[in-house]
This record gives sequence, C-alpha cells and structure tokens, in this order.
Amino acid sequence: MASDVLTSSVVFLAAAVVAVPVAQRLGLGSVLGYLLAGIGIGPWGLGLISDVEAVLHFSEFGVVLLLFLIGLELNPGKLWQMRQPILGLGGSQVVLTSLVIASVVLLCGQFMGDLDWRVALVIGMGLALSSTAIAMRVIEEQGIGRSDTGQSGFAVLLFQDIAVIPMLAFLPLLAGSEGGSWLDLGAMVAGIAVLLVGGHFLLRPLFRWVVMSGVRELFTVTALLLVIGIALGMEKLGLSMALGTFLAGVLLAESEYRHELEIAIEPFKGLLLGLFFISVGMAVNLGLLLEYPLQILAAVVGLVVVKGLLLYLLARLFGIQAKSRSQMAAILSQGGEFAFVLFTAARSEGLLNAELIGFLLVVVSLSMMTTPLVLRLQEKWFIRTFQAEAGDELESDVIDREPRVIITGFGRFGQVVGRLLFANKIRVTILERDPGQIQFLRKFGYKVYYGDASQLDLLRAAGAEKAEAIIICTDSPEEVMQVVAICQQHFPRLKILARARSRVEAHQLLSHGVEMFSRETFAGALDLGRQALVALGMHPYKAKRAEAHFRKLDTTALRDLLPQHSEDVHLATRAKEARKELEEIFDREMRGERERHNGWD
Repeated sequence: MASDVLTSSVVFLAAAVVAVPVAQRLGLGSVLGYLLAGIGIGPWGLGLISDVEAVLHFSEFGVVLLLFLIGLELNPGKLWQMRQPILGLGGSQVVLTSLVIASVVLLCGQFMGDLDWRVALVIGMGLALSSTAIAMRVIEEQGIGRSDTGQSGFAVLLFQDIAVIPMLAFLPLLAGSEGGSWLDLGAMVAGIAVLLVGGHFLLRPLFRWVVMSGVRELFTVTALLLVIGIALGMEKLGLSMALGTFLAGVLLAESEYRHELEIAIEPFKGLLLGLFFISVGMAVNLGLLLEYPLQILAAVVGLVVVKGLLLYLLARLFGIQAKSRSQMAAILSQGGEFAFVLFTAARSEGLLNAELIGFLLVVVSLSMMTTPLVLRLQEKWFIRTFQAEAGDELESDVIDREPRVIITGFGRFGQVVGRLLFANKIRVTILERDPGQIQFLRKFGYKVYYGDASQLDLLRAAGAEKAEAIIICTDSPEEVMQVVAICQQHFPRLKILARARSRVEAHQLLSHGVEMFSRETFAGALDLGRQALVALGMHPYKAKRAEAHFRKLDTTALRDLLPQHSEDVHLATRAKEARKELEEIFDREMRGERERHNGWD
C-alpha cells in the first residue's frame, strides 16, 4: 500500500515537473500545464494512474484550502461592503445563466428526442457554476486580485459557492421527495449557524492555547485540523466544503493569527491545487471524445460563449469597465468543479443517467482547459486593439537608451517617482505590462515600453547591465520579489529600490537584502498624522519633530521584527511588545527634545 502511494506520488510530481514548465514557456500558463499532465498520465493517456475519482475527491482539498486563505483576506466588514456585487452580479449570473443554458439544452433536446425539463434545469444549474480553483489561480497569477476584474470575479464565484447549497437541496424536490429535502435544508442551515457561532467564540482561544505550548509545528497541525475538520463536517451535512472553510477564514480574518495561518496553509494549498488540476485532466474521457467529437466540441464552445456573453452583459449593466468585464467574462467562462458534485447528486436522485453524466463531465473538463487559451487570445486582441487605436506599433522590443534608472510599473506610484526624476534631468527607461495604461500615458507624452519586467531578456534589452538603479513600482508583491531575485542574480551592481505595499512586503524585501524601499501608505499616513497633531493645537515645528522621531523609531522596529517575521509564530505578540516599546521610547525622547529645543516651542 505504501509502495503504491509512493509510486503514484512520483508519477504526479514527475508529470507536473515536465508539463508545467513547457506550458509556461509556451505562454499557456501553469493551469493548462497541470491539465495536460493529467491527460498524459490518466486512463486515456499512458494509463499510469487509474483511480481518477479517488484522486479527484482527495485533491478537492486544494480548493478547500484556497477558499480558506481567501476568507482570511476578507473580514466581515469588507464582506458586507461587497454585498451588492455578490448578491447583485453573482445572483443575476447564477439565475440567468441557469435558465438560458437550461432553455438551450431543452431546445436541443427536442431534436434528439423528448427531454424532461427537470433534466435540462439540473444541467443548466450545474453548468452555470464556474471553477473557483482555475479562476482564482488565474487572478492570483496575473496579480489582478485588487482590480475590478478580480473583485467582481470573486463576488460571482462566492455567490456560486453559496448557491450550491440551495441547488443540492432543490434536487430532491425535482425528483419528487419533498420531505427529505426540507429536513436536509434545515440541517444545512443549522450547520452553518453552529460554524459561525462556534468559530466566533472558540477559534481564537484554541490557537492561543496552541501557541502557548511553544511547539512550532503544532500550529501547522492545528491549522490543517481546523480546515479538514470543518470540510468533513460540511460534507456530512451535504454542504460545500469550500464554503465552510471560507466562512472559517472570514471569522479569523481579524485575529492576531491571520498571517501565521497563511504561512502554514500556503504550501499545502499550492500542492493540492496542482493535484486537483492534474486529476481534472485525468477525468477527461478521450474515448467519449472520439465517439462524439462534434457534439462535445459544440457543447464546449457553446458553454464558453454563452457564459462569457452573459457575464459580459451583466458586468456592463453593473457598471464595470470594458476591459475589466471582458477579462472577468473570460476567466469565469468555463464549467466548474462543483458541477461534478451537483451532477453526481442528481444521478443518485435518478435525474441524470450515467451516459449523460459522462458526456457532461467531459464537456466541463474540456471547458476548464479553454480558459488559459481564451485569456491568451484575449491578451493578443487587447494588444492589437491598442496598436490600432494608438496608430503606432506597441514596442515590446525595448531599446537600450542607456538609462541611469529603469522604472518597472508606471501606475500612480511609479508616476510620482518618474516625475521627480524627470524634473531633475535623470535619464529614465519605463517598463509597463498593461497596454491600456501605456495608451493612457502616451496621451500625456510619456515614452513607455511594453513588457514584463520579470523577464531577464527584457531587462537586458532595457540596459540593466549599465544602468545605475532600478525602481520596482509594480502592483503585485510577487512580481516585485521576482524582479528583485533576477536583478540580484544577473545584475549585482544594479542598485535596487522597491515599492512595498505593507510591512509584510517590507520584511520580505529586507530578508532579501533590499535596504531601499518605500511603504506606499506609510509616508502619506504619517504626513496626515502630523497635520492632525497641528489641527489639535500642537505647534507645527513640534509636530514635525514628532513625525521625524516616529519615522525613525518605526523603521528601527521594522528591522528588529525581521527575525521574528521569518521564524517565530509569536509575531503578533512580539509586534504588540514592540509597539509598547516604541511608545515608551517616543515619549522619553520627545521629553528630551523639548528640553533641548524649548525655545522653538
């Protein structure tokens, strides 16, 4: 038994190591690489793995962990602020897409024989759901989580996950067994209530007790126990495992253990999500595809086109910008993993037969594979459209203008830096990967080059070998660290200055030896605090000295906390201690300053 597990593990890891880098080099993305790896080792490929259903069920924990981490990013207040896009955009998408697809299925069924409307409705509901795993992975890879595309896409996905509950409860009603369905629905509601109440009062004390034990690995064990335990409990009640863990994440979003939980769960999430994508590829029945090639191809294209158009139209009605709504429509146009759950439950209720489920699963699996391709085509279309509107060729081949400074990312943050350098006659080369942003900047006379700064060849072409400094101003913290790693390895003489969105990114930069960085909200917030002190009656000179002292002491505390950030699960406790120390030192030094500068006050 242990030998079989090890053999399967080697097969999965080897397939991923071979397929994913190839797909990345071809510009297809890691998701499609995993899917192709699954097809290669599955029953219809080399046949190295045969028990697809067991692997798929196990790998669903990757989606569960993903939703838990997403929940940690959203506190209840932020979730409440998103209620309009969740209920409005998400609710409209599920209802409208379910009805439209059901109508299309019913219409097509008339040509193939009599098709029950209940069967069409079940198919419509299942195909209305998108893949949370694929969509969130794409949003994460492209660094658009905080954009309109990412926010609206997440709202739709969250409502879809919630909608699985009433859909599963509705199946027995369609099958004609009313009593059981209402009892099941009551049990589901009670289960969610127990999770919310118990999580609110028990989770923080549980983690506090574990942390006090002083055993570091026990924190990771507890985090995994929490996620897996909630997932299993939700599954027993017939609920979405991912939804249950998402709610647990939301409950812990404001706790002092949030960052430690992210660090503990992240490695397992990445591995299991990769396994999930591989198992989806394994589930593609190529035999059925060979038997009904035209029907399956038409169904896949129809599903992607219909969902994409409906999402685009709804996004337009809700006032989302053109580029964002087209991106969101492409990201959510596929079928989802919860369709597997819904169709399997419908089969147990006698609504769908085995042959029809096999056909639908192939359609859903293949639609998942279309997403990276659709996004790739969309990106090319964006570039071509930009070229036509700009009346000039988009310069993806950067010219080495022998700059003293290279700026990567020219949004609001980068523009402030760039204008200061331009005003001081510093020769600058600007790199930006968003064609729309380039078009906007050119209207104001900026010379901006198109390209991804995390590519070594692009940096070389931009003159990184001779430049004095690079200023990394991109939105994505992951991309910032990628550029830092490339510059440190290949351009050791290049001075690196970087943008840090928060203290977390500042610690990451410090741990990589980058000493020159700016926390984007820190300076503005500190300046506003100084203005507040003046408004409250403090002398302007005294307020300015207070600002300078606080800046110096906070910078010292930031560096003092660096070892705890990378090693200690007691980071939250240490941060509180550092805050108290900072307040005491600040008070002591300001008293000394008052004695030395009494005349100014």
